[in-house]
Amino acid sequence: MGYAEMTSAELTAELKRLNLPSSGNKDEKLARLQKNEKTESSVLEQEVLDAVLVAETSEDSSLASRMKANREVFGTQIPMFGILVVTLLLLSIAGGGILGLPALMSWLEDDPEYTLIDFDPAQARDRANHLVDLGHPQWDGRMSGSQEELAAAESNKQNFTEYGMSATIEVFDVPMFEIQSDPRIHYCIPGDYSPFPNPNPCGIDAQATRVEFQHRFDYVIQGYSGTGNYQFGDDLNIVNLSNGSDDTLWSQATGEVGMVWGSAGVASNTDIYAKAIKNDLAALFLVNVKYNCNKVVADDCVPIFKTVDIEGLMDQTGGNLPETIPFVQLSKKMGEELSDLFEQRETNDVKIGIEIDVDNQGTRPVRVPCGIIQGDDDKLIIFGAHHDTVYNGPGAIDDTSGTASVLELARQFGIMYGDLGTPKHTIKFCTWGGEEEGLHGSKAWVEKYQKTLADNLIIYINLDMNHVDRDAERGNSLTLFGNYQSDVDQVKNIVSLLKSQRPELTSNYTINIRTLDGAKNTETGMPYNSDHGPFVYDTVQDDNDKTGHALVCYGSGSYEYHTYADDMTRFNEESLAISSIVYGTYARYLAWGEV
Repeated sequence: MGYAEMTSAELTAELKRLNLPSSGNKDEKLARLQKNEKTESSVLEQEVLDAVLVAETSEDSSLASRMKANREVFGTQIPMFGILVVTLLLLSIAGGGILGLPALMSWLEDDPEYTLIDFDPAQARDRANHLVDLGHPQWDGRMSGSQEELAAAESNKQNFTEYGMSATIEVFDVPMFEIQSDPRIHYCIPGDYSPFPNPNPCGIDAQATRVEFQHRFDYVIQGYSGTGNYQFGDDLNIVNLSNGSDDTLWSQATGEVGMVWGSAGVASNTDIYAKAIKNDLAALFLVNVKYNCNKVVADDCVPIFKTVDIEGLMDQTGGNLPETIPFVQLSKKMGEELSDLFEQRETNDVKIGIEIDVDNQGTRPVRVPCGIIQGDDDKLIIFGAHHDTVYNGPGAIDDTSGTASVLELARQFGIMYGDLGTPKHTIKFCTWGGEEEGLHGSKAWVEKYQKTLADNLIIYINLDMNHVDRDAERGNSLTLFGNYQSDVDQVKNIVSLLKSQRPELTSNYTINIRTLDGAKNTETGMPYNSDHGPFVYDTVQDDNDKTGHALVCYGSGSYEYHTYADDMTRFNEESLAISSIVYGTYARYLAWGEV
């Protein structure tokens, strides 16, 4: 068989047999073998050519870094080798030598041969169904620190073990709240016994109008809410605070229930709750008039769970987190109903009852299971997603979809490990507890391994809602983004390959690719809103350190986000394959090269 008839893998094997460099694309390998076959007389020229063609892909494969890198030639390290080679090439061209522009361009283009990994959407759906089934018997969620979150973590660890990996599970005690019983919000309008007074308003009152609101559907407890038990006899008033920006209104709500309308300009949960604490409110209601309106339920905005930045809250309140201020988000309809009633309170004598039982003091355990494929070195490629959900919903999309993707990726890499042998670098698959309440699991894990990550992290790949609703109205786009152009360029190449080899998959979706390489908390920086945040920014130990490398995928169209309706009815496992194949292929290339 001639060289021209060989496959890329066969050419690689032949180059290794001849002790020749074996990287590059197929044309480069073929050219190298044919040149070696013709002549072995120009050893120096061959050594320089090979050094150019064999520039290894590193964690930072930018042109600048490769131009400045050292290169060993005849056993001697040559500093600034790229610049030296360019000089030699220019001289060679001027003198009519064999080295020239084609070899230089081949080196600069860095066009590796990727092998797309497999991904079985049916397996991902099966894992997602299993995790959803582990949810709370009443509220459906897998809240951080709960038995349901523990069950999810243990299940993930077991899966990693079954996929042939060593597996660990670590526990971190973090600031966390616990909802200790079913909440209750209801109101009563006393009966009219004219011309006689009502002897027992809303007590033994046969003519009273009583309305009970439905937890999860009409209202949802917010992160780090306090406890409150207010009965009709407490005679609380509801004070309209508009969008929460007028401080004079807050002072009128001391000892009462403040109601903030969550319009587009409303402050964050953290800022709103800090004002409630500073003004000593009895309770805080936040009305949803912003999210999912007319999307989940017609003519309403369904309440969602949102947390507070507990550290930021403490900064604003001087370390004060009271136990006794309930914080609840209401649906638009519930907010409007209560607002209308309490505006007429002087005539209808409406009364409200609030029973919220939350322990927001102290810590709770969150878990981090990891599956590990040990490489030849301790450099790290890490996949991650959060296995916890909001307490009030199944979290099928947020983020059971990402966790199911990580589990299927782990299964595929377990197969590759058996087929390809030990990878060059160590690969980890981790899922995080505590994400929904403040990235607690990933923050604690990164803090524990900060130096190791600063020294060894090649890339962290985060899959958080990497799901797309295949729906014309909702849209079909997903966004792949990273904070290093060198990584994003590789992703672009792999997406192009995926489109050419799997058009039946990629034609269903719009794939956006972005580079966000700005500073933290800037529009051009990586958002610190999911578990990639600590890997990007918290691994930095001093001002001279570079931020960690990360790639992230966000999907689109999830109107049910953080609500009771985020269940498996809309689950589209096919969409998970896009980000999983693209990022998995990049990780395979980093770990095993072009084999």
